[in-house]
Amino acid sequence: MCLACFVGCGTNESKLEKVKVSEVARSIFYAPQYAAISLGYFEEEGIDIELTTAQGADKVTAAVLSGDSDVGFCGPEATIYVAQGGEKDYPVNFAQVTKRDGSFLVGRKDEAGKFKYSDLKGKHIIGGRAGGVPEMTLEYVLKKNGIDIKKDINLDTSVQFAAMAGTFVGGTGDYVALFEPSATEVESSGQGYVLKSIGEESGEVPYTVYNARKSFIEEKPELIQSFTNAVAKGLKYVQTADSKEIAEQIAEFFPDNDKETLIKVIDRYKSIDAWKDTPVLTKDSFDRLQDIMSSAGQLDKKAEYKDLVNTTFAEKTK
Repeated sequence: MCLACFVGCGTNESKLEKVKVSEVARSIFYAPQYAAISLGYFEEEGIDIELTTAQGADKVTAAVLSGDSDVGFCGPEATIYVAQGGEKDYPVNFAQVTKRDGSFLVGRKDEAGKFKYSDLKGKHIIGGRAGGVPEMTLEYVLKKNGIDIKKDINLDTSVQFAAMAGTFVGGTGDYVALFEPSATEVESSGQGYVLKSIGEESGEVPYTVYNARKSFIEEKPELIQSFTNAVAKGLKYVQTADSKEIAEQIAEFFPDNDKETLIKVIDRYKSIDAWKDTPVLTKDSFDRLQDIMSSAGQLDKKAEYKDLVNTTFAEKTK
């Protein structure tokens, strides 16, 4: 999925610098990004965004490392894996958008208000790709609620992110962790019910951030600053605008979803305080993410915050 974004007919496009961005998925969870594009915030900063959906953090980092994309938009765990794998010109995280897990636990029965995590014992749960933040955060929440991952449940990590909803609707699993709009679509079709926000239970983490190779940031600091300025404007917008207005601004990115669905999903994300006020990625939240990774057995040694996070640009947007 590729979308070249040109907003504002009065702007001389020849003066804009094209920035190729690879996003981890197309989700209403990333409303601040789409609002920033739709409202012309990137264009105001002299940037023409070329947006590609990679379907996976591993694919995002591969695109950034190869130079196919200038900026990646995914969980910072991907940058930790790359740096610890020995890559010298690894991606550095410079602007945060979401501050908690954006997935919801969906079951086959309408247990809203009655559901307890202990109900998961003995059940088959489609959790996502092992090593990805959605799956690791799910593990973290389950353990926090007294679930033994190996003994109490069948946690299925074999299903690719993009196929999770379809696999569940097709009859596999008792529960599934889904992002929006997939969770609402499954619920609206009567094939599942949203039971819990995984992000509310897990606490704040730098769930989705922008990154770029160290060399790219060093070579183009002014561009990174302009990019971060636009991101900050998008974050401020979703904090103040109502859900209907936001839905109207991002609708072009979700042609298969009606306005009612968009509004419902945005309301749901507002209710769990999903988005950052500013794009600054704090050390506390970065450390909490690594605690989650360690708990999932995916991290032997913690990465240094100062090596993988650059807050210089985000701090200037305050």
